[in-house]
Amino acid sequence: MTHSTRSSLRPTVLALALTGVWAAPAFAQSPAQPATGSAPPAAAASSLAKELPAIEVVGRRQSGTYHAEEASGARTDLPLRELPQAVRVMSRQTLDDLGATRIDDTLDFVGGVSRQNSFGGLWDNIAIRGMAGHVDNGMPLLLNGFSSNRGFNAPRDTANVERIEFLKGPAASLYGTSEPGGTLNIVTKRPLWKPAHSIEGYVGSYDFYRTALDSTGPLGESVAYRLNVALEDRDSFRDYVQTRRWLVAPAFTWKVSASTRVDYNGEILRHRAPLDRGVVAVNNRLGAVPRHRFLGEPIDGDVRVENDSHQVVLEHDINAEWSTRFAFAYKKGTLRGFSTEARDRLEPDLETLRRQRRFRDYSSEDVSLQGELIGRFLAGGVQHELLAGVATYRFDMDQLVLRVNPTAASPYAINVFNPVYGQAQPGLLPFTNTREEQTSLAFYVQDTISIGQHWRLLAGLRVDSYEQSLQNRRTNLRTDQSPGATSPRIGLSYLPNSQWTLFANAGKSFRPNTGASAAGTAFDPESGTAFETGTKWENASRSLGATLSFYDIRKKNVLTGDPANAGFSVAAGEVRSRGMDFDMTGMLSRSWRVNASFSYIDAEVSSDNTLEVGSRLLNIPKINGSILLVREGLVGDSGRYGIGGGVTYSSVRLGQSRTAADAVAGRPEFDLPAYALAKIVAYWRVTPTLRLSLDIDNVFDRTYYTNSFQSTWVSPGTPRTFTLGMQAKF
Repeated sequence: MTHSTRSSLRPTVLALALTGVWAAPAFAQSPAQPATGSAPPAAAASSLAKELPAIEVVGRRQSGTYHAEEASGARTDLPLRELPQAVRVMSRQTLDDLGATRIDDTLDFVGGVSRQNSFGGLWDNIAIRGMAGHVDNGMPLLLNGFSSNRGFNAPRDTANVERIEFLKGPAASLYGTSEPGGTLNIVTKRPLWKPAHSIEGYVGSYDFYRTALDSTGPLGESVAYRLNVALEDRDSFRDYVQTRRWLVAPAFTWKVSASTRVDYNGEILRHRAPLDRGVVAVNNRLGAVPRHRFLGEPIDGDVRVENDSHQVVLEHDINAEWSTRFAFAYKKGTLRGFSTEARDRLEPDLETLRRQRRFRDYSSEDVSLQGELIGRFLAGGVQHELLAGVATYRFDMDQLVLRVNPTAASPYAINVFNPVYGQAQPGLLPFTNTREEQTSLAFYVQDTISIGQHWRLLAGLRVDSYEQSLQNRRTNLRTDQSPGATSPRIGLSYLPNSQWTLFANAGKSFRPNTGASAAGTAFDPESGTAFETGTKWENASRSLGATLSFYDIRKKNVLTGDPANAGFSVAAGEVRSRGMDFDMTGMLSRSWRVNASFSYIDAEVSSDNTLEVGSRLLNIPKINGSILLVREGLVGDSGRYGIGGGVTYSSVRLGQSRTAADAVAGRPEFDLPAYALAKIVAYWRVTPTLRLSLDIDNVFDRTYYTNSFQSTWVSPGTPRTFTLGMQAKF
């Protein structure tokens, strides 16, 4: 296999990793505290202390929990068991056990989540309950409650992530633009008031090198900091594909007074990798072209994605019942580079692939402001938790694309079975040059009402007014629209006892569609409606919980690829999704952790003038499921081990949107085959400050395909990989 030259980051990564190993034995023991519960008898305290879970504050955790009792993205103090909504929280412990360095590493372990087109590996993109995000901007995503997916964003790193909250169902009544299937809220690590530090180093298959630093502590009596840094350099099983990235994420907390606090969170992320559209299907069948084959041009080099994010939050307690919150966020993103990409089909000889060449120069700026009033009080004999707020944002996006399409005279083609690279590259011509501006002003209110011991009512409403303009600099045409949206939500929970909950909710969502059609016109915003009902359970100790939910979702004005104009989108009309998902997380016993999920999704096009009515939605499996089990035990007086494994399954998925013309012509559907993968996770805590880990992914080296956009843009999954890690605390 051919791979590109190793990056200059590798000496830095290795040096930091070796430094951590050398220094580990001298590190002081990290502070830990016993689990909650009754105090043990004095005679048994010494032996039991070694078995009690330790709470790790930095670096990879062990002996933590998978089960969460609350989610900040829900914006209520209600425990998750009482909330009339399905929420799956992936804790830091789960991320650590999975060895997850990116969000993509977690997706197969959450019910109802499926992978979508990742734009050649340059961003994250998923669907929740069959409802995908914007075809050109990816999934709906929040970062500490702020919209974080507008514009162009590299795949997120988990180095500074405390937990990931999968808020299933519509969240538009709180956050505005979103998907009716659900929204991700990523919660970052916060500064701690006791010094703690860790350094981690990893090496793995395909020349994978990674170093991460996590440091936190006070800077004085009123200021604390946290700094997360990650450096990563990896080759790939894909020929000529190498990724280099680094993240610097500072955070500060300032206790202005006993009732006032200011928090700052920042992220600077740099990501470099070729745009890799994957492999092609030959005569609608995968496997003829090996999974390692790159069909672009190595001379194109890397596409560079740069993201800068800053958030400032001021919280002030007016009195015991009322508080205020004011927040500001700024995010800047750029994407720039050349690429060579396959067209939508092979030539009739089934071995020649014509390609197009592109240059992209994208940039975006996103400024957001929020102001909120929060009250907790008794009224009418019931307990209220009232949230009222105003939010505004301004989003600017510039897109410049130069492109040349192949012709019979200048095919710019490659043989998929015997590729020859380095051919003369055709000159580029103007294709897209636009500037889009969005401004929004919204008012929202949510009331969470506790009615006695058994009932919880949640009601919310948001009114959005926004303006959207698109300036086509090539044609000097400008398109303006000023739509608005009202997004209500209501949910009810019934708690028959301290362990079970029955719940139901309904809500609406909307999302502006960015970009323009091939004719240069703006798209109408998406609108969705969702209904959900289900049940939740927790054991008596609150260490294990499960949620089972059923849903029905409908959405209009969905964008899909334009089959008549490659590179453009069309509104697909209406789609609907109905099904169920199940999640269970927590401790089966003192020694065993479990994370399990299962989902059934029936998602299809329900009305459209272009796509076949009744056809499945792209990349959505009808069935997926997973289980992860980890067992811990003691080694000697101070050591601890953990070993476990997981299995994930995804059923057959549609690999290319099917048009009505395809159905009339009798063309067969293009499917991605089902796959099941196994993984092994293990660690050994050699001393209280030094830990070694091993992760094996795709244990049986299965060939599989994670997502596609069309039959010539299919992303193959990674073969079997080994990752060795060292984590040291000081």
